[in-house]
Amino acid sequence: MKLEKLIKTLPILEERSCSRASAAEEIRGLAYHSGQVEEGFLFVCLKGYKTDGHLYLGQALSNGAAAAVVEEIREEINIPQYRVDDSRAALAALANRFYDYPSSKLHVTGVTATNGKTSTTYMLHAIYEEAGFNTGLVGTVIVKTGSEIRPAELTTPESLDLHRFFHQMVEQKVSHAVMEASSSGLELKRVGHIDFDTVVLNNISREHIDLHGSFESYFKAKAGLIRRAKKGSWAVLNLDCPYSASLKNETAAQVLTYGLKNREADLLVSELDLSTGRARFKVEVLKKEPAAIFADYPDSFQVELSVLGLHSVYNAMAAILAALLQKIPLSVIQKALKDFRGVERRFELIFEDDIKVIDDHFANYGNINVTLETLQMMDYNNLHLIYAIRGGRGVTVNRENAKGIAEWAPGLGLNKVIATISRSHTDEKDLVAEEEQAVFKEVMEKAGLDVEIYEELPDAIARGLENAAPGDVILLAGCQGMDYGASVCLEQIHHLKPHLDKAKVFAALKNRVAGV
Repeated sequence: MKLEKLIKTLPILEERSCSRASAAEEIRGLAYHSGQVEEGFLFVCLKGYKTDGHLYLGQALSNGAAAAVVEEIREEINIPQYRVDDSRAALAALANRFYDYPSSKLHVTGVTATNGKTSTTYMLHAIYEEAGFNTGLVGTVIVKTGSEIRPAELTTPESLDLHRFFHQMVEQKVSHAVMEASSSGLELKRVGHIDFDTVVLNNISREHIDLHGSFESYFKAKAGLIRRAKKGSWAVLNLDCPYSASLKNETAAQVLTYGLKNREADLLVSELDLSTGRARFKVEVLKKEPAAIFADYPDSFQVELSVLGLHSVYNAMAAILAALLQKIPLSVIQKALKDFRGVERRFELIFEDDIKVIDDHFANYGNINVTLETLQMMDYNNLHLIYAIRGGRGVTVNRENAKGIAEWAPGLGLNKVIATISRSHTDEKDLVAEEEQAVFKEVMEKAGLDVEIYEELPDAIARGLENAAPGDVILLAGCQGMDYGASVCLEQIHHLKPHLDKAKVFAALKNRVAGV
């Protein structure tokens, strides 16, 4: 594509011309990392949290860049430069134009939430596949562009990568794509110029305050997916979450709602049974408008999930509504959800014999509440909580997480917590600081809970297994510090119970990405 044609996409504030190139030059590609620049590329200088792309403009020139989009003109660099107010917004616009508006050629659903983005996208993707659609998926675990699957590097890729993925989906004749929209991805304009047909907001609780500076800024970033939805699209909102519900009248999109408690919702969960941890429930269609959506569906229908947890019910409801918008037969939706086996570390049942072992990423106060509320609804003898203190998130997040545990402890019969700082199982950025450990211990003691803190993850898990008796549940809880918890725990179970079939013991690890 000609440089002049690409640049017309942008609101240029200032131009620094250069004798070595012209606007008629053919641009062979785009890059935001100087190491990815090739001959004839347009380089976009992004300002990041840790570095500034403007510092690498000379390197981009050496690698063959034909021109650059900048926020600051660098006079000493002999390359055509086009100054814009926001290079991140510019990158999204350029990528969309360069790849010929790929997301507009697909049905794209974007899902955001504090908890449940990954599971909701996977559920909807499973329904789409059961319906026979050629699908794409972008999220925390993988990127799937039709027949090609690769590990994900970011929950929401940089805009250039994202538009390239959608372009690949178009080439692979994908019809329906589902993607996670993280708060950072939204704030950093990575989803800029994505043509969403459906947007979903499942829940919002306190998380990533370190990144956004305040909860208000975090909510604003999340809410942007709904507030910026185009006219004619659909927004799917959870009325049980006050933050999600508050956006009902703040979008140009048509709105559909769901809930377990709020009878103002379009779809309501009733007759919920979580006694085994796997939900069975009835969905009631409370509102028959718009009739074009619900006309072909009954006033109520049954849903059965194979994945555990109350949160899975909310995730399933979001996926169901998004699927109903595509007029997918109810029998297809029901089968896909019953067959869906879940996503790793999302209240995942990794072992079920005389004891049950559940693995959950337990990331934040909202996640902790839903996880422990689910456990309160299950039938078992005793709960053994092995918690990886969350390193690198500061005192506030760790205090809130500890309070979440303390608040549910009496109802769960929990009087002791086994904790670990997972010293050998975390990267440097996730190491637990002394003050993070101290505030966790302080909240536990104030709540009257005994706490044992182990430096190493295997020691903490060994202690939990030692305490467990038949009929009990062990909860491996925590983010980065517990990523390897499942493999450690199953190795120890295999050692303690050598008579059990090895393949069965390690079955949960078969398709894992993290912690193996």
